[in-house]
Amino acid sequence: MKTSDRIKFKLKNNAENIKPPKKDKVNKWITFGTIITLTICTRYYKVTEPDHVCWDETHFGKMGSWYINRTFFFDVHPPLGKMLIGLSGYVTGYNGTYLFEKPGDKYNGSRYEGMRYFCTTLGALIMPMAYDTVYELTQSTEAAVISSLYLIFDVGLVTLNQYILLDPILLFFLTASVWGMTKASNLTATGNSYTISWWAWLFFTGTMLACTTSTKFVGLFAVMLVGLHTIQQLWIIFGDMRKPITETVKQIACRTIALILWPIILYMYFFYIHLIVLNRSGTGDGFYSSAFQSRLIGNSLYNVSMPRDVTYGAIVTIKNHKTGGGYLHSHYHLYPKGIGARQQQVTTYTHKDDNNKWLIKPYNKDTIDNIKYVSHGALIRLEHVATRRNLHSHGEPAPLTKRHLQITGYGEDGQGDANDIWQVLLVDGKQNTSVKTVTTKFLLIHYLQNCALTTSGQQLPKWGFEQQEVSCNPNLRDKNAFWNVEDNRNEK
Repeated sequence: MKTSDRIKFKLKNNAENIKPPKKDKVNKWITFGTIITLTICTRYYKVTEPDHVCWDETHFGKMGSWYINRTFFFDVHPPLGKMLIGLSGYVTGYNGTYLFEKPGDKYNGSRYEGMRYFCTTLGALIMPMAYDTVYELTQSTEAAVISSLYLIFDVGLVTLNQYILLDPILLFFLTASVWGMTKASNLTATGNSYTISWWAWLFFTGTMLACTTSTKFVGLFAVMLVGLHTIQQLWIIFGDMRKPITETVKQIACRTIALILWPIILYMYFFYIHLIVLNRSGTGDGFYSSAFQSRLIGNSLYNVSMPRDVTYGAIVTIKNHKTGGGYLHSHYHLYPKGIGARQQQVTTYTHKDDNNKWLIKPYNKDTIDNIKYVSHGALIRLEHVATRRNLHSHGEPAPLTKRHLQITGYGEDGQGDANDIWQVLLVDGKQNTSVKTVTTKFLLIHYLQNCALTTSGQQLPKWGFEQQEVSCNPNLRDKNAFWNVEDNRNEK
């Protein structure tokens, strides 16, 4: 017998000798069954109680309703968790009409139970995955049992699992990511790379990573964990002198596909579904561009009939062109003492409001006899419709961004001074090119101060109703200084 054959024979015998006895396998399954039983008893006990809105069910139950009603909204979290809550409610007979206004409100017969059971089920599945993960890492049933019991009887975790929240969904996907990572890692370590099981666990891990990140952005920590573990394992493979360099290249390629490209594709696909489902106008429209809003059913821009070209005498709303940009806004309140000139506040506001409306006037007269288009290079005044004060700037510093100049509402009954004059400059515009509703991006340059109307994105204090600062930036290349006309009305 050759030396290599003798070594293989010896390794085979050793592997057979360390296989757990049949009795140990039976005990393992009995233990696993006990863990499942305890999980069910602790998680599903009185899930439907109390029968009123609890804690953050106010937010996530409401968002589930919006998905069922296909109503667009804005939220800081990615969409997957909320879509799953909405789907679970829809499948179990909830019609999306309950308002979820505040904690303590009775459900009064609304079919909320399905959403709670769904979140509880995902939370319950954490325990068996945690059990198997620890067993894979330690090959110790005792360690797996102790770890599972810690999770089963964690009162905080039990509470999180029983309500309509993103937390049980996030923890399920996060635990599944680590479980898949452990399984794939063990298959690699035992020389079972490229098998069907190995590919399945690798793609399972990538899928769960995508789902984790698509539920909450803190899921990126799971991506970091799996990434660091993968780098460590690739380093070990690279350092194994018995393996050719092509093995390392193959491992890198496989993991790039399963753990990077595949999760990115899934992440984008979840957002695609989110945008397809939410096709009706809702409370979050104002955070998005005018062009995007025009595709939402029920939005004031959807299939609306309004003039394509902007003319003098038109009443318009002007929206900042950056992502999340608000509408140019003013109201009767003045800047407080010590904040520049005590003139009328001008801000940006992300919600649609009558105080967002402005009248476009020629710079040198108040009345408009004939229809005349506002074009590239035109000099205009903007009169706030509700207060009849003009958009104005002067040498005073802005409230927050001190290197910029203050923007105010000034004058009375549309009458002001030369500091109310603004020049319209279209981006890539040419002489006589007119301003188009929604599509044209332009700058408003103060004629005397030579600064661009902009928004810093900074939130004003309570005196400014926590709206965003508007200022005049001497840097005319400021990317936040681009605007577009959203609503355009002219009685002529």
